[in-house]
Amino acid sequence: MQIYIETPRLILHDWKEEDISAFARMNADPHVMEFFLNPLTPEESLAFYHRIQNEFQTCGFGLYAVERKEDHAFIGYTGFHQITFDVDFAPGVEIGWRLAHEYWGHGYAPEAALACLEYARKYLDIQTIFSFTSLPNLRSERVMQKIGMERMKEFNHPLVPQGHALCRHVVYHIELK
Repeated sequence: MQIYIETPRLILHDWKEEDISAFARMNADPHVMEFFLNPLTPEESLAFYHRIQNEFQTCGFGLYAVERKEDHAFIGYTGFHQITFDVDFAPGVEIGWRLAHEYWGHGYAPEAALACLEYARKYLDIQTIFSFTSLPNLRSERVMQKIGMERMKEFNHPLVPQGHALCRHVVYHIELK
């Protein structure tokens, strides 16, 4: 297992086989997936896991598994992902996070995200990082603000049906270099 990043409370590392079941449970949780079109089935989570692995192999970065140091629990993921849908800030790289519901409210998301940004500054050839979420997802937008990102604009997400409550998104960015 390669460890990419350590913080005082967290380890961000390559995914382990035993992370997959916790990952699937997290993606099936309606609380966690409140601002997505649907919770993921176990098959969809496994396909997502394989996309994460592929991105590490092709890009040299991806969504890192996040483990809590105190008990080695898988708590979610934080890291980087290629923006592949049709928007005016793509192609680009986003920073994203998803934590299991029981780990919300402890500052883990901003802690992991700040460490990822520092890692990107040192080791990745990325100039600008984006992050976006649906307008109702104020918790995620607050993480963007806490890690020093600046609000760019609102946009309609092209993969969300027009008129859907989650269609309108906000995008933030930060310059690394």
